[in-house]
Amino acid sequence: MYKAKDGSELFIIDGHVHLWDASPENIRNIHGKQFIDCFYGYHASLSPPEQLWTPEKFAKYGAEQMVKDLFIDGPDDMAIFQPTYLKDFYKTGFNTLEQNAILKKRYPDRFILNGAFDPRDGEGGLEALEAQAETYKLKGVKLYTAEWKGDSRGYKLSDPAAYKYFEKCEKLGIKNIHVHKGPTIIPLDRDAFDVADIDHCATDFPNLNFIVEHCGLPRLDDFCWIAVQEANVYGGLAVVLPFIHSRPGYFAKVISELLFWLGEDRILFGSDYGIWTPQWLVERFMNFELPEEVMKETGKELTMTAKRKILGENAARLYDVDIASQRAKLSRIEMAAA
Repeated sequence: MYKAKDGSELFIIDGHVHLWDASPENIRNIHGKQFIDCFYGYHASLSPPEQLWTPEKFAKYGAEQMVKDLFIDGPDDMAIFQPTYLKDFYKTGFNTLEQNAILKKRYPDRFILNGAFDPRDGEGGLEALEAQAETYKLKGVKLYTAEWKGDSRGYKLSDPAAYKYFEKCEKLGIKNIHVHKGPTIIPLDRDAFDVADIDHCATDFPNLNFIVEHCGLPRLDDFCWIAVQEANVYGGLAVVLPFIHSRPGYFAKVISELLFWLGEDRILFGSDYGIWTPQWLVERFMNFELPEEVMKETGKELTMTAKRKILGENAARLYDVDIASQRAKLSRIEMAAA
């Protein structure tokens, strides 16, 4: 729970977290090393100096560190696991649903568990998705369109094969489709993260919500011009928010464009843990104000109401979280543990 300077409390749902294993023992080939090194580059370039981790800790920080950073030292009330398999690069996978489920079992009221699918898995993948949904009661999935699989270096969400999975999601009640769209990570291909295919599937599946993680950066204009037409497209602030430290002017531009085109009801906070920790991100976001000239141009303000929605209320709406009852439940858990 985050307490604002005026004494009010904000319920924080961190919409984008990972528990990965990129230790040398789990790396399958050079691409696994390239991938985690690139992640570390984002971490080192956009974090305040006092928030920097060593490369060794960054590669595998572990479950206890994660719980401490999110819920004990950090302001998160809940967090949404977003799996990323990358089994062509990592022996047991980089960050999988099955690994995340172990921590979810220990902290059932803290974590929301999302699944994943890859349309290149065909009929077998559809059956696996159905099994995942039944086992874990999924309301969301995370997709990685640039993931390598054998000779393939990615897929499009507009592919007929992907549409079979979206139809399956509708039948299974999986309504939140998180998609990494934007920043590339070596060795993955930039164009495989292009946002254009969101335009197709958001139109054709109006009952699904498409949360575009990283807001399509560096293709912000493309993303905004798509999202303004598709009421079921949302912007996830993972990777966007850390610019608030190193490039506050750039962050002001991005968040003001999102407020102008999408509005404050379709933007979701995500720390992208463990690239960044939520404590400093939320603190800086709460203290951030848009420059006067930016507000004058767009006519939009980053008000306390907007911050409250972005940091938790919008994700709560998508995942059917009743904040009042969830807050009471978490308080009872803390009292019992005290």
